Amino acid sequence: MESNRRMPLWAAALIGLVSGAVAVGVSLLVAGLVKASAFPVVAVGNAAVDLTPAALKDFAIRTFGENDKTVLLTGIFLVLAAIAAAVGVLAVRDVRYGLAGLAAFGVVGVLAVLTRPGAAAVDVVPTVAGVAAAMFALHRLVARALAPVGGPSEAGPYGAGPHGGRPAVGGGGEERNGGGSAGEEGYGAPVPPVMRAGNGPYPFDRRRLLIGTLGGVAVAGVAGLAGRMLSSRAEVAAARVGMALPRPAVPAAPLPAGVDLRIRGLSPFVTPNHDFYRVDTALVVPQVDPRSWTLRIHGMVDRPVELTFADLMKRPLEEADITLCCVSNEVGGPYVGNARWLGTSLAGVLRDAGVRKGADMLLSTSADGWTCGTPVDVVLDGRDALLAFGMNGEALPVEHGFPVRQVVPGLYGYVSATKWVTDIKVTRFDRDEAYWTPKGWSAMGPVKTQSRIDLPRDGARVAPGRTVIAGVAWAQHKGVEAVEVRIDRGQWRQARLAVAPTADTWRQWVVDDWDATPGSHTIEVRATDATGYTQTPDLAPVAPDGATGWHSVSVDVA
Repeated sequence: MESNRRMPLWAAALIGLVSGAVAVGVSLLVAGLVKASAFPVVAVGNAAVDLTPAALKDFAIRTFGENDKTVLLTGIFLVLAAIAAAVGVLAVRDVRYGLAGLAAFGVVGVLAVLTRPGAAAVDVVPTVAGVAAAMFALHRLVARALAPVGGPSEAGPYGAGPHGGRPAVGGGGEERNGGGSAGEEGYGAPVPPVMRAGNGPYPFDRRRLLIGTLGGVAVAGVAGLAGRMLSSRAEVAAARVGMALPRPAVPAAPLPAGVDLRIRGLSPFVTPNHDFYRVDTALVVPQVDPRSWTLRIHGMVDRPVELTFADLMKRPLEEADITLCCVSNEVGGPYVGNARWLGTSLAGVLRDAGVRKGADMLLSTSADGWTCGTPVDVVLDGRDALLAFGMNGEALPVEHGFPVRQVVPGLYGYVSATKWVTDIKVTRFDRDEAYWTPKGWSAMGPVKTQSRIDLPRDGARVAPGRTVIAGVAWAQHKGVEAVEVRIDRGQWRQARLAVAPTADTWRQWVVDDWDATPGSHTIEVRATDATGYTQTPDLAPVAPDGATGWHSVSVDVA
């Protein structure tokens, strides 16, 4: 009986890894020619996001924050690497096993691609091309690693002996010669055979394998680089940088004096674009060229509308200071920010289309297929609901929705702030569901009155004496009327409020007369909005419609 310990495991795994890299590189190249969203790795990742339970998504956002997509992609590539290494091990035992493994993984990729919103039959081409290239690479690398000294036998690269030409694989790289000598069989100097098939020994050729793997890595790298270059990323970035924002017909008023307390460590009134939070389901940021972008408005309307970006720019433009907040924001969390947005009135576009009686929902869809359900009455009630393309004086950053996104004050982002928006269907909540609703989230998502302590930080050590306590509070489209702070469950004291230009922005606050004494202290904050509602102390999780409770921090004074 032949020993299975013939080729080092590292060599078999290397064959699989290089074949897998070729699959990824070629599929990325073909996706660049066909459609970027047809890249199977992204399709599998998006499918994983869709199938992930809401509780696990919340955990990922809490744990990894805005890096959750990077963590997911890293995990996917690690799993792919493990599968590819296993395929290599199988292929060295019998190349048919490895080919079958690649085919099975190709089926998974095809299914993931075809189940994405707006998928077409041509979208499977990148997956099929990548798998075909991997099969070719796998076959060639195995043949190179196990080629006979004198060249392939008539029976093929693996011979045709009693074992069906199947080379064996295992750890340690041990060889077993069996009967006869290599010299007697006409192969020149004796070599350690990997297996014996009939009269032909097939040695493991490290040099030929390494040269072959370098070629495979080069193919994968060049194909992947070309695929990225073929995508529209560079064109979209250039279009964004070259975009000159027009003057709004209704500009926002200059920010009044006292809107920003300018305390070091306190969140600024205007959140810089690079610091603005990002929470969405897009595994890879959609690259949408404004020259080809269109927005279709249809459904329960009298006159369906389709707007190009040029059409949008010709409409009356407005500026508005609006704070956005994610429903995934825990009490005291970072997923809230304020910006000056530029765009056209969403209500105006809807009125042009003629919203029919009985419609109560806008089902908006992003370029990557994500959907959002927004109450019609909120958009039409006079607030500054925008189709925005400008943010803080520049074109929208790509990761924040370039070229166009929705901005609706007073609602959590999952029911209002569709990025890369391309379609709005006027419908009803009892007829359609948006992405998050079937996953247990509320169909309606009004922002809850909240406040946060920025200074001092939780766990900070501060010096005794006069200490500044400061933070922000928000109650979009209601406005913050008061903020109170207490230390160690003592009496509530009123915070001094910064000026707020509108009810749709957050508001800075400060208590600057706390005489901190040595020891450990707990600081709590609560806000009251303009309706008279004061935050509840009852803690509630983010699901299904936003967190509640008072934010608190603990500090050591020494």
